Amino acid sequence: MTSAQMYSIDNDLSDVVQTLLAAIPGITTLADLVGIDPHKLSPASRIDYLSALERQTAWLQALMQRAIVAVAGRESSISEKIWDGVDEAEREDISTALRLSPNTAQMRIDVARTLVNHLPNTCSALAMGEISTAHATVIAKETAAAIRDGLSDYAIYQVEEKALSFAEFHTPGQVANKVRTTIAQLAPAEFEEVVDRARETRRVSCYNDADGMATVVAILPAQDAQIVMKSIEAYILTMNAHNEETPTKVWSLLSADNKRADALTAILSSALSDSLTMVKPHRRAVTINVTIDLPTLLGLAQNPGQLSGYGAIPASVARELASDATWKRFITDPQTGNLLDYGREKYDPPQALVDFLLARDRTCRFPGCRQPATRTDIDHAHSWESGGQTNIENLGLLCRRHHRLKTHGGWSLISNDDGSCEWSSPVGKKYFVPARPINENI
Repeated sequence: MTSAQMYSIDNDLSDVVQTLLAAIPGITTLADLVGIDPHKLSPASRIDYLSALERQTAWLQALMQRAIVAVAGRESSISEKIWDGVDEAEREDISTALRLSPNTAQMRIDVARTLVNHLPNTCSALAMGEISTAHATVIAKETAAAIRDGLSDYAIYQVEEKALSFAEFHTPGQVANKVRTTIAQLAPAEFEEVVDRARETRRVSCYNDADGMATVVAILPAQDAQIVMKSIEAYILTMNAHNEETPTKVWSLLSADNKRADALTAILSSALSDSLTMVKPHRRAVTINVTIDLPTLLGLAQNPGQLSGYGAIPASVARELASDATWKRFITDPQTGNLLDYGREKYDPPQALVDFLLARDRTCRFPGCRQPATRTDIDHAHSWESGGQTNIENLGLLCRRHHRLKTHGGWSLISNDDGSCEWSSPVGKKYFVPARPINENI
Protein backbone atom coordinates (compact mmCIF):
# COMPACT_ATOMS: atom_id res chain seq x y z
CA MET A 1 0.00 0.00 0.00
CA THR A 2 1.39 3.39 -0.99
CA SER A 3 1.75 6.34 1.35
CA ALA A 4 -0.94 8.16 -0.61
CA GLN A 5 -3.36 5.25 -0.12
CA MET A 6 -2.63 5.10 3.62
CA TYR A 7 -3.16 8.84 3.86
CA SER A 8 -6.51 8.47 2.11
CA ILE A 9 -7.63 5.70 4.50
CA ASP A 10 -6.59 7.77 7.52
CA ASN A 11 -8.56 10.72 6.20
CA ASP A 12 -11.60 8.53 5.51
CA LEU A 13 -11.54 7.16 9.07
CA SER A 14 -11.11 10.64 10.48
CA ASP A 15 -14.15 11.81 8.53
CA VAL A 16 -16.15 8.84 9.85
CA VAL A 17 -15.16 9.62 13.44
CA GLN A 18 -16.06 13.28 12.96
CA THR A 19 -19.47 12.25 11.67
CA LEU A 20 -20.06 9.87 14.58
CA LEU A 21 -18.95 12.51 17.07
CA ALA A 22 -21.68 14.82 15.78
CA ALA A 23 -24.30 12.09 15.45
CA ILE A 24 -27.18 11.66 17.89
CA PRO A 25 -26.17 9.06 20.50
CA GLY A 26 -27.90 5.72 20.17
CA ILE A 27 -27.43 2.06 19.43
CA THR A 28 -26.62 2.61 15.75
CA THR A 29 -23.93 5.20 16.47
CA LEU A 30 -22.48 3.04 19.21
CA ALA A 31 -22.31 0.00 16.90
CA ASP A 32 -20.42 2.05 14.30
CA LEU A 33 -17.93 3.23 16.94
CA VAL A 34 -17.34 -0.31 18.18
CA GLY A 35 -16.27 -1.29 14.66
CA ILE A 36 -13.41 1.22 14.61
CA ASP A 37 -9.92 0.35 15.87
CA PRO A 38 -8.70 3.55 17.59
CA HIS A 39 -5.06 2.53 17.02
CA LYS A 40 -5.60 3.02 13.29
CA LEU A 41 -6.65 6.65 13.78
CA SER A 42 -4.49 9.72 13.68
CA PRO A 43 -3.64 11.25 17.11
CA ALA A 44 -6.25 13.96 16.65
CA SER A 45 -8.93 11.49 15.55
CA ARG A 46 -8.24 9.29 18.58
CA ILE A 47 -9.26 12.19 20.78
CA ASP A 48 -12.44 12.66 18.74
CA TYR A 49 -13.10 8.92 19.06
CA LEU A 50 -12.73 9.16 22.84
CA SER A 51 -15.13 12.11 22.94
CA ALA A 52 -17.63 10.23 20.79
CA LEU A 53 -17.54 7.26 23.19
CA GLU A 54 -18.07 9.62 26.12
CA ARG A 55 -21.25 10.88 24.45
CA GLN A 56 -22.45 7.27 24.13
CA THR A 57 -21.64 6.67 27.79
CA ALA A 58 -23.79 9.67 28.70
CA TRP A 59 -26.66 8.28 26.62
CA LEU A 60 -26.40 4.90 28.35
CA GLN A 61 -26.29 6.60 31.74
CA ALA A 62 -29.48 8.49 30.91
CA LEU A 63 -31.13 5.10 30.37
CA MET A 64 -29.57 3.93 33.62
CA GLN A 65 -31.25 6.73 35.58
CA ARG A 66 -34.66 5.61 34.34
CA ALA A 67 -33.87 1.98 35.17
CA ILE A 68 -32.80 2.86 38.72
CA VAL A 69 -36.01 4.83 39.27
CA ALA A 70 -38.00 1.90 37.87
CA VAL A 71 -36.46 -0.39 40.52
CA ALA A 72 -36.43 2.04 43.45
CA GLY A 73 -39.61 3.98 42.65
CA ARG A 74 -40.10 7.67 41.92
CA GLU A 75 -40.45 8.58 45.59
CA SER A 76 -38.63 7.47 48.72
CA SER A 77 -40.28 4.66 50.63
CA ILE A 78 -40.70 4.88 54.38
CA SER A 79 -41.64 1.67 56.15
CA GLU A 80 -44.24 1.63 58.88
CA LYS A 81 -41.81 -0.46 60.92
CA ILE A 82 -39.91 1.70 63.36
CA TRP A 83 -36.64 -0.15 62.77
CA ASP A 84 -36.58 0.49 59.01
CA GLY A 85 -35.32 3.65 57.40
CA VAL A 86 -35.90 5.39 54.08
CA ASP A 87 -35.48 3.16 50.99
CA GLU A 88 -34.36 0.24 53.14
CA ALA A 89 -35.36 -2.53 50.71
CA GLU A 90 -34.83 -0.54 47.50
CA ARG A 91 -31.26 0.35 48.45
CA GLU A 92 -30.39 -3.31 48.97
CA ASP A 93 -31.94 -4.30 45.62
CA ILE A 94 -29.73 -1.78 43.83
CA SER A 95 -26.59 -2.46 45.87
CA THR A 96 -26.68 -6.23 45.47
CA ALA A 97 -27.62 -6.16 41.76
CA LEU A 98 -24.87 -3.68 40.84
CA ARG A 99 -22.34 -4.84 43.48
CA LEU A 100 -22.25 -1.44 45.15
CA SER A 101 -21.98 -0.47 48.78
CA PRO A 102 -25.35 0.49 50.32
CA ASN A 103 -24.25 4.12 50.64
CA THR A 104 -23.23 4.29 46.98
CA ALA A 105 -26.50 2.64 45.95
CA GLN A 106 -28.48 5.21 47.93
CA MET A 107 -26.54 8.01 46.28
CA ARG A 108 -27.32 6.56 42.85
CA ILE A 109 -31.02 6.35 43.77
CA ASP A 110 -31.11 9.93 45.05
CA VAL A 111 -29.37 11.26 41.93
CA ALA A 112 -31.64 9.29 39.58
CA ARG A 113 -34.82 10.49 41.30
CA THR A 114 -33.67 14.11 41.25
CA LEU A 115 -32.82 13.92 37.55
CA VAL A 116 -35.94 12.05 36.43
CA ASN A 117 -38.43 13.88 38.65
CA HIS A 118 -37.11 17.45 38.63
CA LEU A 119 -34.39 18.08 36.04
CA PRO A 120 -35.80 17.21 32.59
CA ASN A 121 -33.41 19.50 30.73
CA THR A 122 -30.42 17.92 32.43
CA CYS A 123 -31.75 14.46 31.54
CA SER A 124 -32.15 15.53 27.91
CA ALA A 125 -28.65 16.98 27.80
CA LEU A 126 -27.27 13.74 29.25
CA ALA A 127 -29.19 11.59 26.76
CA MET A 128 -27.91 13.72 23.89
CA GLY A 129 -24.32 13.43 25.13
CA GLU A 130 -24.07 17.19 25.64
CA ILE A 131 -22.91 16.74 29.23
CA SER A 132 -21.12 13.89 30.98
CA THR A 133 -22.49 11.68 33.72
CA ALA A 134 -20.26 13.52 36.19
CA HIS A 135 -21.77 16.88 35.17
CA ALA A 136 -25.33 15.55 35.50
CA THR A 137 -24.54 14.04 38.89
CA VAL A 138 -23.20 17.26 40.40
CA ILE A 139 -26.15 19.24 39.06
CA ALA A 140 -28.52 16.75 40.71
CA LYS A 141 -26.59 16.62 43.98
CA GLU A 142 -26.24 20.38 44.32
CA THR A 143 -29.90 21.09 43.59
CA ALA A 144 -31.48 18.19 45.50
CA ALA A 145 -31.61 19.83 48.92
CA ALA A 146 -33.00 23.13 47.58
CA ILE A 147 -35.63 21.22 45.58
CA ARG A 148 -36.69 19.37 48.75
CA ASP A 149 -36.96 22.75 50.49
CA GLY A 150 -39.42 24.02 47.89
CA LEU A 151 -37.29 25.65 45.19
CA SER A 152 -39.77 26.92 42.59
CA ASP A 153 -40.05 25.34 39.15
CA TYR A 154 -38.90 28.59 37.55
CA ALA A 155 -35.86 28.73 39.83
CA ILE A 156 -35.05 25.10 38.99
CA TYR A 157 -35.27 25.98 35.31
CA GLN A 158 -32.89 28.93 35.81
CA VAL A 159 -30.42 26.79 37.76
CA GLU A 160 -30.48 24.15 35.01
CA GLU A 161 -30.07 26.74 32.26
CA LYS A 162 -27.03 28.35 33.88
CA ALA A 163 -25.48 25.01 34.85
CA LEU A 164 -25.88 23.44 31.40
CA SER A 165 -24.46 26.42 29.55
CA PHE A 166 -21.59 26.58 32.05
CA ALA A 167 -20.88 22.83 31.66
CA GLU A 168 -19.85 23.22 28.02
CA PHE A 169 -16.43 24.60 28.96
CA HIS A 170 -16.03 23.69 32.63
CA THR A 171 -15.30 20.68 34.83
CA PRO A 172 -17.92 19.03 37.07
CA GLY A 173 -16.34 20.66 40.13
CA GLN A 174 -16.64 24.10 38.56
CA VAL A 175 -20.24 23.38 37.59
CA ALA A 176 -20.99 22.39 41.18
CA ASN A 177 -19.71 25.75 42.39
CA LYS A 178 -21.80 27.50 39.73
CA VAL A 179 -24.96 25.69 40.88
CA ARG A 180 -24.32 26.58 44.53
CA THR A 181 -23.77 30.22 43.65
CA THR A 182 -26.90 30.34 41.48
CA ILE A 183 -29.08 28.83 44.22
CA ALA A 184 -27.66 31.24 46.78
CA GLN A 185 -28.59 34.14 44.49
CA LEU A 186 -32.04 32.91 43.41
CA ALA A 187 -33.20 31.39 46.70
CA PRO A 188 -31.24 32.75 49.67
CA ALA A 189 -33.70 31.37 52.24
CA GLU A 190 -33.48 27.84 50.82
CA PHE A 191 -29.70 28.19 50.64
CA GLU A 192 -29.60 29.11 54.32
CA GLU A 193 -31.62 26.01 55.20
CA VAL A 194 -29.40 23.81 53.03
CA VAL A 195 -26.25 25.01 54.78
CA ASP A 196 -27.83 24.57 58.19
CA ARG A 197 -28.95 21.03 57.39
CA ALA A 198 -25.62 20.14 55.78
CA ARG A 199 -24.05 20.38 59.21
CA GLU A 200 -25.95 17.20 60.10
CA THR A 201 -24.00 15.31 57.42
CA ARG A 202 -20.64 15.86 59.11
CA ARG A 203 -18.69 12.63 59.27
CA VAL A 204 -15.29 10.99 59.14
CA SER A 205 -14.60 8.14 56.69
CA CYS A 206 -11.61 5.93 55.93
CA TYR A 207 -10.84 4.52 52.47
CA ASN A 208 -8.12 1.95 51.78
CA ASP A 209 -5.51 2.89 49.17
CA ALA A 210 -2.63 0.98 47.59
CA ASP A 211 0.93 0.63 48.92
CA GLY A 212 0.03 0.40 52.59
CA MET A 213 -1.76 3.74 52.64
CA ALA A 214 -5.29 4.87 53.44
CA THR A 215 -7.29 8.08 53.06
CA VAL A 216 -9.16 9.58 56.00
CA VAL A 217 -11.80 12.10 54.93
CA ALA A 218 -13.44 14.44 57.43
CA ILE A 219 -16.56 16.28 56.25
CA LEU A 220 -16.89 19.13 58.73
CA PRO A 221 -18.45 22.57 59.08
CA ALA A 222 -15.87 25.09 57.90
CA GLN A 223 -15.25 26.46 61.39
CA ASP A 224 -14.67 22.98 62.82
CA ALA A 225 -12.27 22.17 60.00
CA GLN A 226 -10.29 25.25 60.97
CA ILE A 227 -10.07 24.00 64.56
CA VAL A 228 -8.64 20.68 63.33
CA MET A 229 -6.08 22.43 61.13
CA LYS A 230 -5.10 24.89 63.85
CA SER A 231 -4.57 21.98 66.26
CA ILE A 232 -2.31 20.27 63.73
CA GLU A 233 -0.38 23.49 63.15
CA ALA A 234 0.05 24.01 66.91
CA TYR A 235 1.43 20.49 67.28
CA ILE A 236 3.89 21.11 64.44
CA LEU A 237 5.05 24.39 66.02
CA THR A 238 5.62 22.53 69.31
CA MET A 239 7.63 19.84 67.55
CA ASN A 240 9.61 22.46 65.62
CA ALA A 241 10.53 24.18 68.87
CA HIS A 242 11.49 20.83 70.43
CA ASN A 243 13.59 20.02 67.36
CA GLU A 244 15.50 23.30 67.74
CA GLU A 245 16.47 22.28 71.28
CA THR A 246 17.17 18.64 70.42
CA PRO A 247 17.70 18.42 66.65
CA THR A 248 16.65 15.21 64.90
CA LYS A 249 17.44 14.59 61.27
CA VAL A 250 14.17 12.73 60.65
CA TRP A 251 11.89 15.62 61.67
CA SER A 252 13.90 18.24 59.82
CA LEU A 253 13.70 16.23 56.57
CA LEU A 254 9.92 15.85 56.65
CA SER A 255 7.83 17.83 54.19
CA ALA A 256 5.03 20.06 55.43
CA ASP A 257 2.45 17.47 54.31
CA ASN A 258 4.31 14.70 56.15
CA LYS A 259 4.41 16.79 59.32
CA ARG A 260 0.68 17.47 59.18
CA ALA A 261 -0.07 13.77 58.70
CA ASP A 262 2.21 12.75 61.58
CA ALA A 263 0.74 15.47 63.80
CA LEU A 264 -2.83 14.23 63.24
CA THR A 265 -1.79 10.66 64.04
CA ALA A 266 0.05 11.74 67.19
CA ILE A 267 -2.87 13.85 68.47
CA LEU A 268 -5.41 11.04 67.95
CA SER A 269 -3.05 8.35 69.29
CA SER A 270 -2.82 10.32 72.52
CA ALA A 271 -6.62 10.57 72.70
CA LEU A 272 -7.02 6.84 72.01
CA SER A 273 -4.55 5.80 74.70
CA ASP A 274 -6.52 7.88 77.23
CA SER A 275 -9.77 6.03 76.42
CA LEU A 276 -8.59 2.41 76.09
CA THR A 277 -9.93 1.31 79.46
CA MET A 278 -13.38 2.83 78.84
CA VAL A 279 -14.25 1.82 75.26
CA LYS A 280 -14.76 -1.93 74.77
CA PRO A 281 -16.61 -3.06 71.59
CA HIS A 282 -17.55 -6.74 71.85
CA ARG A 283 -16.04 -6.81 75.38
CA ARG A 284 -12.53 -5.98 74.15
CA ALA A 285 -10.70 -2.67 74.48
CA VAL A 286 -10.05 -0.82 71.22
CA THR A 287 -7.10 -2.49 69.52
CA ILE A 288 -5.23 -2.48 66.22
CA ASN A 289 -5.16 -6.08 64.97
CA VAL A 290 -2.42 -7.46 62.76
CA THR A 291 -2.08 -11.01 61.44
CA ILE A 292 1.40 -12.34 60.71
CA ASP A 293 2.70 -15.86 60.17
CA LEU A 294 5.28 -17.26 62.57
CA PRO A 295 8.24 -17.48 60.13
CA THR A 296 7.77 -13.83 59.17
CA LEU A 297 7.45 -12.80 62.80
CA LEU A 298 10.74 -14.54 63.55
CA GLY A 299 12.44 -12.88 60.57
CA LEU A 300 12.77 -16.15 58.65
CA ALA A 301 10.36 -15.07 55.89
CA GLN A 302 9.10 -11.83 54.35
CA ASN A 303 5.44 -12.67 53.80
CA PRO A 304 3.07 -9.70 54.02
CA GLY A 305 0.97 -9.32 57.15
CA GLN A 306 -2.70 -8.39 57.31
CA LEU A 307 -3.82 -5.22 59.07
CA SER A 308 -7.41 -5.60 60.23
CA GLY A 309 -9.65 -3.16 58.37
CA TYR A 310 -7.04 -2.50 55.69
CA GLY A 311 -5.35 -5.52 54.14
CA ALA A 312 -1.80 -6.47 53.15
CA ILE A 313 1.11 -4.61 54.77
CA PRO A 314 4.87 -5.24 54.39
CA ALA A 315 6.50 -7.80 56.67
CA SER A 316 8.62 -5.11 58.36
CA VAL A 317 5.54 -3.06 59.27
CA ALA A 318 3.70 -6.15 60.53
CA ARG A 319 6.67 -7.10 62.74
CA GLU A 320 6.81 -3.56 64.11
CA LEU A 321 3.12 -3.61 65.02
CA ALA A 322 3.40 -7.09 66.50
CA SER A 323 6.46 -6.27 68.61
CA ASP A 324 4.37 -4.93 71.50
CA ALA A 325 1.22 -7.04 71.60
CA THR A 326 -0.99 -9.36 73.58
CA TRP A 327 -1.14 -12.60 71.61
CA LYS A 328 -4.22 -14.71 70.82
CA ARG A 329 -3.86 -17.96 68.87
CA PHE A 330 -6.09 -18.69 65.86
CA ILE A 331 -5.68 -21.83 63.76
CA THR A 332 -6.05 -21.58 59.99
CA ASP A 333 -6.49 -24.14 57.25
CA PRO A 334 -3.06 -24.38 55.53
CA GLN A 335 -4.69 -24.77 52.10
CA THR A 336 -7.40 -22.08 52.14
CA GLY A 337 -6.31 -19.74 54.91
CA ASN A 338 -9.82 -19.95 56.42
CA LEU A 339 -10.12 -19.97 60.18
CA LEU A 340 -10.96 -23.40 61.59
CA ASP A 341 -13.77 -24.45 63.89
CA TYR A 342 -14.31 -23.28 67.43
CA GLY A 343 -17.64 -24.38 68.87
CA ARG A 344 -19.73 -23.72 71.98
CA GLU A 345 -23.45 -24.16 72.38
CA LYS A 346 -25.19 -21.49 74.43
CA TYR A 347 -27.05 -18.32 73.39
CA ASP A 348 -24.44 -15.81 74.54
CA PRO A 349 -21.18 -16.82 72.84
CA PRO A 350 -18.11 -16.99 75.12
CA GLN A 351 -15.39 -14.42 74.62
CA ALA A 352 -13.17 -16.88 72.75
CA LEU A 353 -15.94 -17.50 70.20
CA VAL A 354 -16.60 -13.75 69.89
CA ASP A 355 -12.91 -13.19 69.21
CA PHE A 356 -12.99 -15.95 66.61
CA LEU A 357 -15.94 -14.38 64.76
CA LEU A 358 -14.28 -10.97 64.78
CA ALA A 359 -11.17 -12.50 63.23
CA ARG A 360 -13.09 -14.64 60.71
CA ASP A 361 -15.66 -12.16 59.37
CA ARG A 362 -13.90 -8.82 59.96
CA THR A 363 -16.84 -6.90 58.46
CA CYS A 364 -20.61 -7.26 58.08
CA ARG A 365 -21.48 -10.35 56.02
CA PHE A 366 -24.06 -8.64 53.78
CA PRO A 367 -22.95 -8.41 50.12
CA GLY A 368 -20.84 -5.31 49.61
CA CYS A 369 -21.12 -4.03 53.20
CA ARG A 370 -17.81 -3.08 54.80
CA GLN A 371 -18.94 -1.98 58.24
CA PRO A 372 -16.06 -3.08 60.50
CA ALA A 373 -16.49 -5.89 63.01
CA THR A 374 -16.36 -3.50 65.96
CA ARG A 375 -19.63 -1.95 64.76
CA THR A 376 -21.59 -5.14 64.15
CA ASP A 377 -24.02 -7.43 65.98
CA ILE A 378 -23.46 -11.14 66.48
CA ASP A 379 -26.30 -12.78 64.56
CA HIS A 380 -27.79 -16.27 64.65
CA ALA A 381 -28.43 -17.14 60.96
CA HIS A 382 -30.95 -19.76 62.12
CA SER A 383 -32.59 -18.00 65.04
CA TRP A 384 -32.03 -19.30 68.55
CA GLU A 385 -35.79 -19.26 69.16
CA SER A 386 -36.38 -21.69 66.28
CA GLY A 387 -33.60 -24.08 67.25
CA GLY A 388 -30.49 -22.39 65.89
CA GLN A 389 -27.25 -23.16 67.72
CA THR A 390 -24.58 -20.85 69.10
CA ASN A 391 -21.63 -22.13 67.08
CA ILE A 392 -19.41 -20.94 64.27
CA GLU A 393 -21.62 -22.45 61.57
CA ASN A 394 -24.67 -20.50 62.68
CA LEU A 395 -23.09 -17.28 63.97
CA GLY A 396 -21.81 -14.31 62.00
CA LEU A 397 -21.37 -10.56 62.13
CA LEU A 398 -24.00 -8.19 60.71
CA CYS A 399 -24.17 -4.43 61.01
CA ARG A 400 -27.28 -3.19 62.78
CA ARG A 401 -29.07 -2.17 59.57
CA HIS A 402 -28.52 -5.51 57.81
CA HIS A 403 -29.28 -7.39 61.02
CA ARG A 404 -32.68 -5.68 61.08
CA LEU A 405 -33.13 -6.27 57.36
CA LYS A 406 -32.65 -10.01 57.93
CA THR A 407 -34.88 -10.13 61.00
CA HIS A 408 -37.70 -7.89 59.80
CA GLY A 409 -37.11 -7.01 56.13
CA GLY A 410 -37.74 -10.28 54.33
CA TRP A 411 -34.11 -11.19 53.61
CA SER A 412 -32.89 -14.65 54.65
CA LEU A 413 -29.46 -16.12 55.21
CA ILE A 414 -27.89 -19.58 54.95
CA SER A 415 -24.60 -19.69 56.85
CA ASN A 416 -21.61 -22.04 56.56
CA ASP A 417 -18.93 -22.81 59.10
CA ASP A 418 -16.13 -21.33 56.96
CA GLY A 419 -17.87 -17.94 57.12
CA SER A 420 -19.38 -18.07 53.63
CA CYS A 421 -23.11 -17.50 53.31
CA GLU A 422 -25.92 -17.14 50.79
CA TRP A 423 -28.51 -14.39 51.02
CA SER A 424 -31.98 -14.46 49.48
CA SER A 425 -33.81 -11.20 48.81
CA PRO A 426 -37.58 -10.72 49.27
CA VAL A 427 -38.05 -11.12 45.51
CA GLY A 428 -36.05 -14.36 45.39
CA LYS A 429 -32.68 -13.12 44.12
CA LYS A 430 -29.73 -15.02 45.63
CA TYR A 431 -26.30 -13.58 46.44
CA PHE A 432 -23.36 -15.69 47.59
CA VAL A 433 -20.75 -14.20 49.91
CA PRO A 434 -17.58 -16.34 49.89
CA ALA A 435 -15.41 -17.17 52.89
CA ARG A 436 -12.74 -14.64 53.77
CA PRO A 437 -9.27 -16.16 54.03
CA ILE A 438 -7.39 -14.54 56.87
CA ASN A 439 -4.51 -13.50 54.59
CA GLU A 440 -6.68 -11.65 52.09
CA ASN A 441 -8.08 -8.14 52.17
CA ILE A 442 -11.86 -7.70 51.91
